[in-house]
Amino acid sequence: MAKRTGKNTIELENKPKILSSAAIVGKNEGEGPLGEEFDEIEQDALFGRENWEQAESELQSRTVRKALEKGKISEKDVDLLFAGDLLNQCIASSFGVKEFSIPFFGLYGACSTIALSLAAAAVFVDSGAAEIAVAETSSHFCSAEKQFRFPLEYGSQRPPTAQRTATACGAFVLKKNCESPVYVKYVTLGKITDLGIKDANNMGAAMAPAAADTIANFLRDTNTAPDDYNLILTGDLGEIGTKLLREIMQKEYDIDLSRVHNDCGLMLFEREKQDVHAGGSGCGCCASVLGSHILGLMRKGELKKVLVAATGALMSTISANEGQSIPAVSHAVLLCREDENG
Repeated sequence: MAKRTGKNTIELENKPKILSSAAIVGKNEGEGPLGEEFDEIEQDALFGRENWEQAESELQSRTVRKALEKGKISEKDVDLLFAGDLLNQCIASSFGVKEFSIPFFGLYGACSTIALSLAAAAVFVDSGAAEIAVAETSSHFCSAEKQFRFPLEYGSQRPPTAQRTATACGAFVLKKNCESPVYVKYVTLGKITDLGIKDANNMGAAMAPAAADTIANFLRDTNTAPDDYNLILTGDLGEIGTKLLREIMQKEYDIDLSRVHNDCGLMLFEREKQDVHAGGSGCGCCASVLGSHILGLMRKGELKKVLVAATGALMSTISANEGQSIPAVSHAVLLCREDENG
């Protein structure tokens, strides 16, 4: 059964495993360094639908189906589905998964949602409240730009600190007893931080303090150090946020992350070649990189202990228009291999 380890961290004693995962991305993401590792690359940004919001819902639907197919699981066997996205009232998720007739938990953690959904699904499976659960999240460049900044037709210029919202989705099937070697060992739930940043084009800086707080709390709660892990992975801090995270960790906590840290926002694109400025962002950024590249390396045994700390900016168009600052949160999950004592 799950038990508290320190103030912020929960240890899952029954090893809820990731039976299967799927990652589907758009054209630009498929042209990046990880392109060969995704399950599907969709060339049509509309995904065959009529508008950007429907496109993102189609992306979610396809990714869940792919993950179930890879796990050889019927939707009838799934007890709970945890999903979220960036759109108002999480409509990409609710419209995207309504066809499955699976009990639905809609979650909002902004770009931290994949860690939040994995954490929730893992706790339910570990406790026995669910035998099989799906965790999923998505983002779409065009739907996010339309909601948070300017419609694409406006042709606005983006500053160097801006990041490109990934058109991507990741879905994960969790099951307690199965042959998969990868399981969730710990979950750490983050607290809201606020650096006072008001620039919606500087999300990395707004979210970095949340990542630092959650990672520091996890290391303290588990009495471990960065070198105990093969990789400490953040979700979508990009270049600006990554530099700030490492600086905060060094100055405020005397922790050096540089040897083991990487960020999905820096991994998904070739920044200069693809003109994505400070890197990638969006719920689908971490979800797709984790569901393809990272889990692939873990299944091969090339990575054995990976701490995933996804970050989210808890803003809305209303709060931004009112001139409010951008609060942020980071949630983390520790993934281990079965042959790792953890």
